Amino acid sequence: MQTLHISFYTLAFLIALALIFDFMNGFHDAANAIATVVSTGVLKPQTAVAMAAAFNFIAILVFQLKVASTVGKGTIDPQVVDHYVVFGALVGAIFWNLVTWYYGIPSSSSHALIGGLVGAAVAKAGTGSLIEAGLLKTIAFIVLSPLLGFVFGSIMMILVSWIFVRSTPRRVDKWFRRMQLLSASMYSLGHGGNDAQKTMGIIWMLLIASGSIGAHDSLPVWVIICCYSAISMGTLFGGWRIVKTMGQRITKLRPVGGFCAETGGAITLFMATWLGIPVSTTHTITGAIVGVGSARKMSAVRWGVAGNIVWAWIFTIPASAFVAAIAWWVGTKIL
Repeated sequence: MQTLHISFYTLAFLIALALIFDFMNGFHDAANAIATVVSTGVLKPQTAVAMAAAFNFIAILVFQLKVASTVGKGTIDPQVVDHYVVFGALVGAIFWNLVTWYYGIPSSSSHALIGGLVGAAVAKAGTGSLIEAGLLKTIAFIVLSPLLGFVFGSIMMILVSWIFVRSTPRRVDKWFRRMQLLSASMYSLGHGGNDAQKTMGIIWMLLIASGSIGAHDSLPVWVIICCYSAISMGTLFGGWRIVKTMGQRITKLRPVGGFCAETGGAITLFMATWLGIPVSTTHTITGAIVGVGSARKMSAVRWGVAGNIVWAWIFTIPASAFVAAIAWWVGTKIL
């Protein structure tokens, strides 16, 4: 990778911009972690976000940095990376997050960031700057993560229904109000573990390009702490516009359904983070919620709402890439 001559102030500005994106990631995706536990009435919103934020940060102790490595070194050619590319990628991702947050659409911050990287890199050096293997793995999981969430969510719902078939609804409700605290915590752990590392990958890429660290050096501890802190603070402030869509508009959830959806989503996130694949927590939990609803009966799912969410998923990468390409050009003039 070429060593760039970036001023301290430009480097500090871009790291701050990356942490702003990380904060917005937590803010935007807070609904993924808390919507089910809030909508079922198990926890009050303020308590739910505090718990989710805490487990977002605790993920620092659990997961290796495989996702950060994929984003930082396996998406676009390191030779192409400069401060203009990083600026364009972050502006494209932040723009799309703001638009979808404003309209209450649970889109993917992860894929907005990948789209931003792609748009800025292609604007600078064409499609030859893309690393096919890393991108194909990420794109494949756009489809696979909601499918896995769907499968695990519906299997959990079927298993629980079979195990508790002789229990009264009141007893089941009481039991799973407690169990949902565990499932929501595990989902928040997976959310922090996968999503915070995407911003780490961007900062890692930037530090290597600027010559601040070597290409084979490990990620500085201060970057890890800052990224986990930023996403946790974002979750703490929460994106309330999206909670209603995720928690009640797709399907009506009870504590048992919330437990199954969160558990199915958490299993998917743990698998992806272990494999080093940057997946969408939004796609994962949406698939799990739909799986839980359809396990009861297909008509329990509001397919129109689910369809609108899927359209937002389809447009995320192209839209953020387009904005990132424009931002890259603007960055070459002002940075």
